[in-house]
Amino acid sequence: MFTRMDESTKEEWDHIGQEHAPHIFDMPKRIIAMLKELENFTGGFAVDQLHHALQTATMARRAGADDEMVLISLIHDIGKVISVMNHGQIAAEIIKPYVSDEAYHTIRTHQDFQGEHYYHFQGKPRDLRDQYKDESWYEMAREFTDDWDQQAFDPDYECDSLESFYPLIEKFFAMPKTI
Repeated sequence: MFTRMDESTKEEWDHIGQEHAPHIFDMPKRIIAMLKELENFTGGFAVDQLHHALQTATMARRAGADDEMVLISLIHDIGKVISVMNHGQIAAEIIKPYVSDEAYHTIRTHQDFQGEHYYHFQGKPRDLRDQYKDESWYEMAREFTDDWDQQAFDPDYECDSLESFYPLIEKFFAMPKTI
């Protein structure tokens, strides 16, 4: 095996590709594990972050949203497993090879869109979403944030089970669209 990339061979890279394949194809299980990890974190909210994710996705599903919107509603906060700060950007980079550009940008910027509902309590500007008003994905991000994400903190809301979303996770994360 090489010790420097500039001295590698095609055969070595073929071997590395074969060794990476199981990890690439195991992505649905890792997404599910990240979602389960959110159950241990409330961050001061009335519900844990898994309930928030399930409620957001259930609301989108019950409103008749398409599969991709339901998926990103479910996984929008998985970045919190790594860091609460910049969690939208972290989640967006994780999902980027598996979703549309519109979905990627919706998750990447969802904090800027949510700020309209609470940033004034923190002395921050509430109009950060306005910088995206001419983007093709603006309406998708607005709908996601205003109709589901910011409303999904009700401990009495009966959510669909995480298991009910497994087929959707499998569908999107079985194979990346881009590399």
